[in-house]
Amino acid sequence: MRLRQRGSMQETGVNILNVVIGDSSGRSRPDACPGALQVHAAADGGLARIRVPGGRLTSAQLGEVADAASDCGTGVIELTSRANVQVRGLGGGSRFAARMADAGLLPSATHERVRNILASPLTGCDTEGTLDAGPLVTELDLRLCGTPALAALPGRFLFALDDGRGDVAWLGPDAGILPTGPGEAALILAGADSGLRVPAGSAVTALLTAAEAFLTEPAVEQARAWRIGELPGCAERVAAAVEAALETRSAAPARLSRAVTRREPVGIVEQPGGRAALGVAVPLGRLTSAQARLLADLASGGEARLTPWRGVVLPGLTPGEAAAARALVEEAGLVTDPGSPWTGVTACTGRPGCAKSLADVQADATRATTSTTRTGTLPVHWAGCERRCGRPRGRVADVVATAAGYRVDLDGRSLECADIEETAAVVTALRGET
Repeated sequence: MRLRQRGSMQETGVNILNVVIGDSSGRSRPDACPGALQVHAAADGGLARIRVPGGRLTSAQLGEVADAASDCGTGVIELTSRANVQVRGLGGGSRFAARMADAGLLPSATHERVRNILASPLTGCDTEGTLDAGPLVTELDLRLCGTPALAALPGRFLFALDDGRGDVAWLGPDAGILPTGPGEAALILAGADSGLRVPAGSAVTALLTAAEAFLTEPAVEQARAWRIGELPGCAERVAAAVEAALETRSAAPARLSRAVTRREPVGIVEQPGGRAALGVAVPLGRLTSAQARLLADLASGGEARLTPWRGVVLPGLTPGEAAAARALVEEAGLVTDPGSPWTGVTACTGRPGCAKSLADVQADATRATTSTTRTGTLPVHWAGCERRCGRPRGRVADVVATAAGYRVDLDGRSLECADIEETAAVVTALRGET
């Protein structure tokens, strides 16, 4: 990362900096993303990440994750921006992976780290989407795990199945689809419209073909690149491979906009047939085992859906069940009010879980958020170092820990803050004005 000073705010004496994030290609080692089997040695113990295609868990699976997190780790469950789950503090010989396999959450030992599949969380729950992405998630996961060569995909490679509402197509997938008309979908590559239109019935084939084409790139074979967007011209080469394989067609010259719209489902969402879904925001994406067990028990529809905004959706409830569940989860410290200051606030692990972190960002973010009742549409991400792990896509106010305090970055400018009180005031002002 390079920092270029642009000037100063004379009335406050705070420097304004322009932040330029460098290219991440040209690596010299394989991707080391954790999984259920490949556990990362964090400062607070073993860290396991369980891929949850489409964010879909049965109530029994969520309950087992809750119990295993308590029995094998610290009891903390982290929700990720890819709608996966992480469990921290695992000790050696914990049998955590075996328990996940028994719960049906580890169907392939060879492909477990490449099952990164986003899907619209409310797909099939309302009338906003133009197709139900659920069956496509199942098909993609089965075919992905059934293709031996695709086990070589980096653990960062991301698929996305948008049902037409535009909520996950622009979250930076390497390969995704977005319905554009009856029986047709745009192929999204490296987070942008590739210009190709594929039959909806061939959507999964298009995504798998894109992944296979990516693996033929020399930089990928040499473990120097993990994402399509890291390689100049790669998206165009992958698109050409898909076009040739499917004998599909290019779109009109005007391509779809890559505007990122935050659509975090929070609160009660009416479903057809007199049912309802309850969207739950999880402060900083961290669930205790007790909170996760509660959500599992409340998932009377048999399913809980994780969202890329680190929340949970409980679909298929009666209106009475939704109202009762809302009261219970609020009492447990979770959020169902879309106007809560917690919506849109994320954070990395920070101290003491991460040795690279310069601050306990979880505690500081909690202190700053609970000190105000103001909210806004601007997302805020608290990071313990310049890596900014877990940062969401789109326009975000970055609150980055430094040796001297925190620095708040937004729109190419930065404000250096001396303490948490000043940082909280800056963040609150930005959210209230933006």
